[in-house]
Amino acid sequence: MALLRNIATVGGWTTSSRVLGFLRDMLIALAIGTGDAADAFFVSQRFPNLFRSLFAEGAFNASFVPLFARRLEGEGQESARLFAEQVMAVMTTALLLFTFAAQAGMPWLMYLLAGGFADDAEKFALSVLLTQITFPYLLFMSLTALQGGILNSLHQYMHAAAAPILLNVVMILALLFVEPFTGMPAHVLAWAMTVAGVAQFLWMVIACHRAGMILRFPRPRLTPDVKKLLKLMVPGIIGSGVMQINLVIGTQIASWQDAAVSYLTYADRIYQFPLAVFGAAAGVVLLPELSRHLRAGRDTEAMVSFNRGIEYVLLLTLPSAVALMAIPLPIMDVLFQRGAFTAADSAATALALAIYSAGLPAFVMVKALTPGFYAREDAATPFRFAIVSMIVNTILSALLFLVMGYAGIALATVIASWLNIFMLAQRLHRQGNLVIDARLRRTGPRIALASLVMGGVLLAGQYGLGDLLAGPFLIKATALAALVIGGVAVFGVLALLTGAVSVADLKKAFRRS
Repeated sequence: MALLRNIATVGGWTTSSRVLGFLRDMLIALAIGTGDAADAFFVSQRFPNLFRSLFAEGAFNASFVPLFARRLEGEGQESARLFAEQVMAVMTTALLLFTFAAQAGMPWLMYLLAGGFADDAEKFALSVLLTQITFPYLLFMSLTALQGGILNSLHQYMHAAAAPILLNVVMILALLFVEPFTGMPAHVLAWAMTVAGVAQFLWMVIACHRAGMILRFPRPRLTPDVKKLLKLMVPGIIGSGVMQINLVIGTQIASWQDAAVSYLTYADRIYQFPLAVFGAAAGVVLLPELSRHLRAGRDTEAMVSFNRGIEYVLLLTLPSAVALMAIPLPIMDVLFQRGAFTAADSAATALALAIYSAGLPAFVMVKALTPGFYAREDAATPFRFAIVSMIVNTILSALLFLVMGYAGIALATVIASWLNIFMLAQRLHRQGNLVIDARLRRTGPRIALASLVMGGVLLAGQYGLGDLLAGPFLIKATALAALVIGGVAVFGVLALLTGAVSVADLKKAFRRS
């Protein structure tokens, strides 16, 4: 089937972006470490990334793609293009007004995101300034998401998946060639983020033009179709963005502990790698796939795609989660420990990474389960469950922070995410929209077994390579690479031996129609 091939296409480009992202983060750690400037810059990213996840890549994409796919399937490409133009005009106008208002009110908004910074006037003022610089990124990324939804519905996944590469390239170039002449790394990074947003938008304009989707800018009007989209988006804003909202809650609480925002952010960078590569890829491919099957009345094909999407998420995320929990300290040491980033910083971020990694399958699974609702234009159910999850996360974050500090925030996020997954899966099953087939019942436990055995091998390998992992950079980097490659090999062999995956299935999945 084409589903895994399309997931691999998106995941492959996302992997390239994330590899560059690691280089970017290594340069950021070298330049600003975990001090006040780092905390301020990471907070400045949180606001536009929150709204991007909620409005653009979250609620908007989840609501827009099924409506666009229905137009495409039932009325043709021209009708779908006109709908996209109407949405783009309203979105651009609304986001321009929102951006201006947010920048003007940023000193007050900052209390909502990082109230703990108010005790340090200089740090608070820097956070406000940097967030004002980065906020236009939201506008350009929202337009990029619109165009990405169009191309994904046309089964052209490469361009949207490759666009984030530009963000990393721009920020790396800024750190290498601009920052040394300014001595103001946080300011340079903030400006680079906004410039990268413009670059990604222009990249997608060219891609849509080549796909025959040339979008013009009509007069903004709330047409019945646009109103329907907005109606779907309102509950979806929280329903699809629960993880980002949980992170914002965590940021607010963490702002009351020095360097805690930085510890959680660097840990977030690492587990976001498999989350972005596998989770986003599964969601991006599965939503239009389910939407088009359901619109055409192909319910059986939709259920098969749903099961395979869940299976691929388990196959890719369970071993990733176990590996990150087994060897978090060597990962942090090799990637970040240099310059302004100390050994104590590595230990602190490794603890956060190990905790976050326990929730990685849940973070990714939400990308596979929510399309089961959005493809049927049901945004209300994920919304209700997300509300429950956020309440639990907020209460647990506050309580566990008092006991465990920043580590308690990570643990609360994990617990709330698993609760959300349990509620989503249970509701889909009760509705008859998630019927686990024989293949998934067979492969799921075998994937888990192979992952656990691989984790034991990694722990033993970390102990055996202890002296090398404590050596100079090249030696410990080589030892870590050997651990990673060995872990992948062990899991691959075990997955084949246990029948968690078969060579025939892989060949079939990647064979072009």
